This record gives sequence, C-alpha cells and structure tokens, in this order.
Amino acid sequence: MVSPQPSPASTAHRVSSVLAIPAFRRLWSVTALTSTGEWMSLLALTSLATHLTAGAGYTAQSFALGGVVATKLVPSLLFGPLAGVLADRFDRRKVMVTCDLVKFGLLASVPFAGSLWWLLVVTLLIELCTMFWIPAKDAAVPNLLRRPDQMEAAAQLGLVVTYGVAVLGGAGLFALVTKIAPLVGEGDPVAAVNVALFLNSFVFLFSALVVLLRIPEISGRAVAEDRREAPPSMLFLLRDGFRFVVDTPLVRGLVVGIIGAFAAGGAVIATAKLYAASLGGGDAAYSVLFVAVFGGLAIGMGIGPRLAQRLPHNRLFGTAIVAAGLSLIVVAVAVHLFMAIAAVMLVGAFAGIAFLTGLTIIGTQVADGIRGRINAFVQSLVRLVLLGSMSLVPVVVGVVATRTLTIGGAAFVVDGTRFVLAGGGIVAAVVGMLAYRQMDERRFEPLVKDLVGALRSGQQRTGSGVLVAVEGATPEETAVQAARLAAALRERGHRVVEPGPGAQDAARWTAATREADLAGLRAKALAAAAVRADLVEREVRPALDGGAVVVMERFMASPLARFGAAAEQIGDGPDDGELEHLARWATGGLRPDLSVLLDRAPGARADAGVAGVEHARVQKLLARTVATQEPQRSVVVDADGTEDEVAARVVEGVLPLLPTTGITEGAS
Repeated sequence: MVSPQPSPASTAHRVSSVLAIPAFRRLWSVTALTSTGEWMSLLALTSLATHLTAGAGYTAQSFALGGVVATKLVPSLLFGPLAGVLADRFDRRKVMVTCDLVKFGLLASVPFAGSLWWLLVVTLLIELCTMFWIPAKDAAVPNLLRRPDQMEAAAQLGLVVTYGVAVLGGAGLFALVTKIAPLVGEGDPVAAVNVALFLNSFVFLFSALVVLLRIPEISGRAVAEDRREAPPSMLFLLRDGFRFVVDTPLVRGLVVGIIGAFAAGGAVIATAKLYAASLGGGDAAYSVLFVAVFGGLAIGMGIGPRLAQRLPHNRLFGTAIVAAGLSLIVVAVAVHLFMAIAAVMLVGAFAGIAFLTGLTIIGTQVADGIRGRINAFVQSLVRLVLLGSMSLVPVVVGVVATRTLTIGGAAFVVDGTRFVLAGGGIVAAVVGMLAYRQMDERRFEPLVKDLVGALRSGQQRTGSGVLVAVEGATPEETAVQAARLAAALRERGHRVVEPGPGAQDAARWTAATREADLAGLRAKALAAAAVRADLVEREVRPALDGGAVVVMERFMASPLARFGAAAEQIGDGPDDGELEHLARWATGGLRPDLSVLLDRAPGARADAGVAGVEHARVQKLLARTVATQEPQRSVVVDADGTEDEVAARVVEGVLPLLPTTGITEGAS
C-alpha cells in the first residue's frame, strides 16, 4: 500500500496532484514560458518606442509610450468575443500553434525594420494573437485534468505564474539582456533592446513546437473523429455565447461582479501615485503600495481554496467582492501609510479570492462547448473596464480636486483621490451584492451563519482519505447503494471503510430519525447529531487519517433535510440555518469530499414510505444544498430503475472523481 499522502486540503498536495498530470504540466510550463516572454516583450517594445523617439523630445516619447500601451488594449476591446468563438469552433491546439508562430515572426522582424510605425503594428498583431491564444488555452485546461475539483489548483498555478513568476522573470531577463548586450556591441541602447526582442521571439517558437508535438490532448473534443455534423457558423457561436451570458444567472452574476471589481481596481491604479503623495510619501511609498497589492493578491489566492472548502464558490465570489469594496473604503479614509498598506493588502487579498473563484466557476460549471467564449468574454470585459476606469478616474479626480471639509468646527483638507477611492469602494460593494444575489442558490440560508462557519477552523482535517456520502433516497435504498459502491471500489483496489453504528447507536439513531421515542423535532435533531458526532470521532476521522475511502450512507444531509422538510410541513421546529449549524458542529466541520445524491422525479416510487409530499421536499432541499452549491463535489444519480442499474450509475459517477494515489491497496 502507498504511504499516506498529505491532506487533500493541503495546498502542496493539491498542486502536486495537478502537476502530476503530464499534459497539464507541459501546458503549465508553456504558459510560464510564454507569459515571461509577453512581459519581456512589453518592456522591450515600450523601451524601444522611447529610444526611437529620443530625438523628438519628451512629449514625443510620452506619446510613443502611450501609443504602445493603448495599442495593446485595442484588440481585447474589438476582437475578444471573436477569439472565444475561435477557441470553441476550431482545434484549440492549431489556434495556439498558429498564434505562437505568428508572434515569433513578428518579434523577430522588429529589429530589422527599426521604425516606430512597424513597432506599433507588431504590438497590435501580437496582442491580437494573445487574445486568440489565451481563451484556447484556458478552455482546454479542464479537459486535461482528471477531476473537476482540481480546477481550483490549476487556476492557482496559472495565476501565480502569470502575475508572479512571469513578471519577475520577464523583468529580470530583460534587465540581464540589456546589460550584457552593450558589452559585446558598441553600447547602443537600441541595439541592446533589439537583441532582447530577437532572443525573446524564440520563446514563442519553442512554445509552438511543444504544443504541436507534446500536448495533443489540447485539441480535445474539437478533433473527435465521429463528428459528422457541419460545425455551426461563427456568427451563431458568437450570438449563442452572448445569450448564454445573459440567460445564465451564474455567469451573469460573475460578469456583474467582475465589472465592479475591476472598476475599483482601475481606480486604485489610476490614483495610486497621487494617493501616495496625499499620505506624505514619494516614489518609495508608491512602490510599497503596489507591492502590498500584489502581496495581498498572493495571500488571497493562497487562502481562497481553504475558504472554498467551507463556503460554496457561488457565495464566496460575491462576498469577496463586497469585502474588497469595503476594504477600499478603508483605504480612502486611511490617515497613515501603515494603515493604508494594510487596507490595500486586504483589497488585494479579497480580489485574489474573487479572481481565483471566478476562474474556478468557469472551469467547473461552464460546459466545454461554450467555455472558450466565456473565457474570452470575461478577459475582454476585464480589459475594457480597466481601460475605462483608468481613463475616467484621472478626469474625475481633476474635477473633484482638493476639498475642505468642516466637521465639528475643524477644517480638513481632503485630496480628490480619497473621494474617488471611496466611491469606487461603494460601487464595488454594491455590485458585489448584485453578483451575490444573481449567483446564490441558497437564499433560504442566512449568509452570516455561513460566513461564521467558514471562518471557524473546526477540527483540523488530516490524512489523505476521501469521504463519500450517499444521500437522498429512502434509508433502505441509501444503505443498499452505499454497500454496493463500497464493494465496487474494493474490487478496483481501493481500501474502503464503511463506518456503522453499533446496536445501541442504531437504536438511538432510529429513535431520532424515524420513530416517535423523542417527541420534538429539535430533540430528534440533537439526538441524531450526537450519534453522528460519536461515529465521526470513533471511526470516520481515524479512517480518513489512514488514507482510506470512507463510504457512508446518509452522512448528515439526508437526516437534516428530512428534519427541515418536517419542520416546514408543521410550521415549527429548527430552521435550515440552525440545522446546518448543528451539522457543522456535530462533525467538527468535516464535510464529504464527494456527495452522491440519489434523485428521482416526485412520485416515481409511490410504494416507498416517504415517497409522498415529504420525500419530494427532501429531494428538493437536498438538490439545493448538495448539488447546486458545489457541483464539483457532488454527483446526481438517477435513482429510477433496478438496484443493479442504479448501482452502475453510482460507480460510473464516482470513479472519475476519486484520487488515484494514496487510497489503493497493492499499489507499488
């Protein structure tokens, strides 16, 4: 048997399990390489633009520099949705290879042209290629993973390399090349930048060769041999993508939240220099504030997955944006640099949580056939909102200027950046609330209780085991299907534990959930929670610590849903929030890694004892609390059919989501 792996909740374990997939590891390496090349080319092109206009004066240099930056933004505004259509309609690998080869040729040509107009054309075309490359890559990532829950770690790795390692690597390599190049030449700074551009072009040639020859899996469903139907037109795909955004509350809320988040982000970027001056700082304070933003971003991306284990992604996204907006208001009223740095770090942290959560939602809850268009739409929207915010905010700051406020007879001089930042924070908080309302599927459960539960540590999860809960049907059916699933997993080499109460515990459980030995619903719920808490401490956690697959029938969701349905029927008893809190307390915060919901149409089995109105309510409540809040951690199985048919569906749904290491017997 393999020695136990680190906890599934461990960031190192999640990251290593994703990088263990050869196709993803190669794509991630290519992404790191090309991202470094993109940052290096941005520095080189902007530097070359200023060198080419050095003789025309400071104004000409400023316009040249601004022209390069503006040219990089134009393609995302005009062609972003079209890039997503290409990612969904054509072979994604061919799209990526073509874009990399074009970028190789364009960058290699700049040193030979030596003119500003060609530099701007090259910048425009390279950014256009990038707009096609990124949606194709992002849409392909989920197809390379083994399980939906790995999408979060994959998104983390992508963000870290794009906005961390690549930034430092690109800047460092550009500095190194421009320092070494004059030593072998005549000290001409233009020649040094040209050397950097020429060498950088080969990064994209290497990327094209790796994608073409070493990652055929990127093509995915686009190269299916059995697809005989003619592909839909690009206009249809474009229209279909926009309709999907408008008609899908989840994606619509995601888009609304992104607008608010990046409008606030643009306000911070546009006012950072003047804001630092208002605190009495200079360039050093300005630099520290930027470092604080990226430091907070890294912290947010680090703690985001842990929060997502306790709070559904759909709730976490909007909540993080609201928190970022409130933190921005704190930035606006900060009176000291240290207070401002702490508040800016909070803004970055909550933005990191929201960004990572948004990417995870797209990767796990948007179908493959439309994922490329959604990725492209989101990226175009991000750039559009940032550009608009960065363009309008300086104008607003200039109009507001410096104001004198009189409070209690005391006069305070307030810089215009403070009003803008406060306004941006309010906008982000309001938009975050709108996004939350669009995306939340659990309005019946108070958010505050969910947040408190998410922030509580509970009992620390250890071990590499996996907890699978079978929920939803009658007690007899769930018991049968849990036993059948455990037997099937054993046959496939997994080490399986089936915790079960002893005779005394079984009697107490029956009294709590099915018989009338206890008169009130609250008493029954408490008794059921006590029995389950004892079982979790005695059998479940030790088995998980030992790296086993623990299969339990009716872990907590089914009994609590039954109590909730009964309370709803009689109009008395614990509400859903109280029951959820009780379940979290009884299990020490332990939640199933995978919930199997046995679902059927209401009334499909009239002979079952709870198949009437109560059973329909239980099914509906479970569908909302288990399947919709975290679809990447649940499997909905049609429970209509024979026992063998249902068992086969359960195994088929569970196997792809189980880890392949650390929980099997006889593995080498």
